[in-house]
Amino acid sequence: MTTTSTADALSGLGLYCRERLGGAVLDVGVAHGELTLRVEREQITRVLAFLRDDAKCLFEVLIDICGVDYPGRARRFEVVYHLLSPRLNQRIRVKCETDEETPVPSAVELFPAANWFEREAYDMYGILFAGHPDLRRLLTDYGFQGFPLRKDFPLTGYVEVRYDEVQKRVIYEPVKLSQEFRRFEFESPWEGVDYVLPGDEKASKPGGGA
Repeated sequence: MTTTSTADALSGLGLYCRERLGGAVLDVGVAHGELTLRVEREQITRVLAFLRDDAKCLFEVLIDICGVDYPGRARRFEVVYHLLSPRLNQRIRVKCETDEETPVPSAVELFPAANWFEREAYDMYGILFAGHPDLRRLLTDYGFQGFPLRKDFPLTGYVEVRYDEVQKRVIYEPVKLSQEFRRFEFESPWEGVDYVLPGDEKASKPGGGA
């Protein structure tokens, strides 16, 4: 639970960042005990460098970079950065927007940990990062088509690639997402279970029950 003093401190830090960064910061908000800055895409590395180096910020640890897909927007993707300041015991969230064709400046030179985070965002969403030293897929198979975490990604129609030990070669097969029928039981007497529920075995014995 966020106290009033904590919320005030975060709001003050947000205003400080806005004053120092000017038009690079589009919006400032505090939610769930964390400060969020919404910034211009072209200014993202400038903002991240300021947050890392400024004495009142010192957000020196990059926790994560992730993507969010809003297909109905002109700029359908949000790129979200989570930073930690161990010395000041604070966290901050930074967001910028982009589309399918416009790259976001890479943060690898500022935070080496951004390398794989940006590759994952590219692999899952197709988000491009300008200046990344090795922007290629990270989690999907060789030759994979599409971006699995986009809201419009189809569940069938693509192929998967694997190495077949018997044939000793790479083979392509249609993606199969079949699931066998399962019966989910939550030990509820209203579900009509056909076995004795834990604790009810006493009621079936002579003299048992209330």
